[in-house]
Amino acid sequence: MASYGDRMSPPPGRGDSRREVTTGRFSHLIERVRSGTLVRGVHGRPAVLVEVIVLLLGFLFFTYFHGLAGKDAASATANALALQSVERALHLDIELTANEWLTEHPALIQPAVYYYRLYYVVLVGVLLWVFIRHADIYIKVRRTLLAIIVLVLPVFWALPMSPPRFALPGVVDIIAQYDILGSHPSPGTGSGQNVYSAMPSLHVGWSAWCAYVVWSALRASHPRLALLAWVFPLGMVADVLVTGNHYVLDIVGSGVLLVASIAAASVWGRLVERRRRARSRMR
Repeated sequence: MASYGDRMSPPPGRGDSRREVTTGRFSHLIERVRSGTLVRGVHGRPAVLVEVIVLLLGFLFFTYFHGLAGKDAASATANALALQSVERALHLDIELTANEWLTEHPALIQPAVYYYRLYYVVLVGVLLWVFIRHADIYIKVRRTLLAIIVLVLPVFWALPMSPPRFALPGVVDIIAQYDILGSHPSPGTGSGQNVYSAMPSLHVGWSAWCAYVVWSALRASHPRLALLAWVFPLGMVADVLVTGNHYVLDIVGSGVLLVASIAAASVWGRLVERRRRARSRMR
């Protein structure tokens, strides 16, 4: 007769089969890495692992140097006052009026906060979409994104700018009061974030980059849908104005930044192609 311990023990080989399944899955992952799916480009698409590393390094580079810039509150305030003077001369000083309009329509405040905060989801989604569905333009638009990061940092260092919520009397800091993340930085909070980088608006700049990507991918096959993508940055333009986060000229600066980044990415691409051809001739 079998003992109680014998009856409770698992049938021989069951644990071994589970280990074999786990080992098989791990081996399959290793095989994918070896076959180049993660470390080499496939079907014109760049390597996944390489892209993750490049984008992560770009994000860390931007976060670190952005945090170091714009610490001089006096300079940031002086620059903001000078910008306001220019806007008044051009009759573009609508920031206070826009902010007052939002405070008079409380039902729109929370949607405005969500729009301001959750655009990162759109940014990541567009990046994944173009990588998966439009590999032919991915490198070009990724270079444009990295160019935005590189080109905007010297501006933040050279031209710190207080946003309207700090520098314009009467502007209500909408995001600080209704922030869904509870982390909207303010002067003197010791958050370590750069609160004096209003010029240019990266919320508008990155939103415009998203529209540029969709437009580049769909303009030939779906021209109307491609144009519709520009509604997203236009909505962001309205959002940063009514929430008191940017000036009209910050938005103009965002447009200049995007155009300059597209040009820089184009030059970058030509240099890479020229170098590739030179290598081919040497072989």
